[in-house]
Amino acid sequence: MKPVIALIGRPNVGKSTLFNRLTRSRDALVADLPGLTRDRHYGEGRVGERPFLVIDTGGFEPVAKEGIMHEMAKQTKQAVAEADVVIFIVDGRQGLTPHDKTITDFLRKSGRSVMLVVNKAEGMKYTMVTADFYELGMGDPYVISAAHGDGVNDLVEESLNIAFAQRPPEEELPESKDRSVRLAIVGRPNVGKSTLVNTLLGEERVIAFDLPGTTRDSIEIPFERDGKQYTLIDTAGIRRRGKVFEAIEKFSVVKTLQSISEANVVLLLLDAQQDISEQDAHIAGFILESGRALVVGVNKWDGLTSDRRDEIKIDLERKLGFLSFAKTHFVSALKSSGIGPMMKSVDGAYAAAMSNLSTPKLTRALIEAVEHQQPRRKGSIRPKLRYAHQGGMNPPIVVIHGNALDAIDANYKRFLEKHFRETFSLVGTPLRIELRSGKNPFSRSEK
Repeated sequence: MKPVIALIGRPNVGKSTLFNRLTRSRDALVADLPGLTRDRHYGEGRVGERPFLVIDTGGFEPVAKEGIMHEMAKQTKQAVAEADVVIFIVDGRQGLTPHDKTITDFLRKSGRSVMLVVNKAEGMKYTMVTADFYELGMGDPYVISAAHGDGVNDLVEESLNIAFAQRPPEEELPESKDRSVRLAIVGRPNVGKSTLVNTLLGEERVIAFDLPGTTRDSIEIPFERDGKQYTLIDTAGIRRRGKVFEAIEKFSVVKTLQSISEANVVLLLLDAQQDISEQDAHIAGFILESGRALVVGVNKWDGLTSDRRDEIKIDLERKLGFLSFAKTHFVSALKSSGIGPMMKSVDGAYAAAMSNLSTPKLTRALIEAVEHQQPRRKGSIRPKLRYAHQGGMNPPIVVIHGNALDAIDANYKRFLEKHFRETFSLVGTPLRIELRSGKNPFSRSEK
């Protein structure tokens, strides 16, 4: 499992700026206004060969009793509960505040490993910028500038060392010959994930009732259907019966993201009785970024009026149009309707993701695409696409070699992706196109 790092602090200390630097993105909104981030925001980072998940949070008011600040505090407390390491960020230019002390008291009681980080320290001496913060009793602070990147790499390296050091050693398992399809079922709370698992298994293997967030940890269940082997993953997790009476159960986004990364095929389950939300789109985007094969299931389809069904289909096209490569099925997990065709699409998506594409066929398809539409010139240069070969599976990666390929724009890459997808019937899987300019490695010409 990837380690999880949570960024915590009062408003406007630079949490989102650090999040964007760690994930090498601009996913978090950044402005010089306190309280801009409200919900938890998840992203992936990597240092060398070590990947990790990072959680951006809103400004933390641990003692807030009502209103938006109370809701933001709940989100932050959940992020702390999900994290292996908490990075507690303070503002080096404003110095220590009573608010920082309140957050320190909460973090000390949380039982999590905490790293105190002084941000906005560019151009300042270490002793001057850290002096106030020793009062918090959290050891030597780390001094960084999230905006300029100063000290960030060392901070992340140390946080990952702490995360891995506190994990139990993993046993070396013999190489598995299991050829089952790893199927992760993901979606918002209460869309019917556990009900669908029970329907597929034909028995009450997981707890399912009308309370959002019933499940917490991900559990894998071997399963056979029509002679085919699967491993089901009910994300955000399947709960064992004996633990159903725990006081508070929360939907864990971290478990969902980790399960997506470990799956062959992801079944994104939506609720036909609710509008498609921003969270649905975020989960869909992460599936696409992860390169996982995908099938979309719209649950609770039974009993809807024809007008409502038309609204859902329009909403799907408008909000999740970037998933056009995946098949969508309208099902009822409770009544077992539409499940068979949906599982056939799961098989098809897995087959497409694991396709073995020969170099001659790929090159022939590339030549056909160029004959149909050549790439645009960039100034006096027109890119030359010469041959293609497969660079990986799950998702399939098509590597194209030629000259001046840096001049190819995003529109032409999308055209190539569509052409390869149609040529090789790659339905249900993302497809990656990599362009490499230079000498043909298969050429036998000598200098």
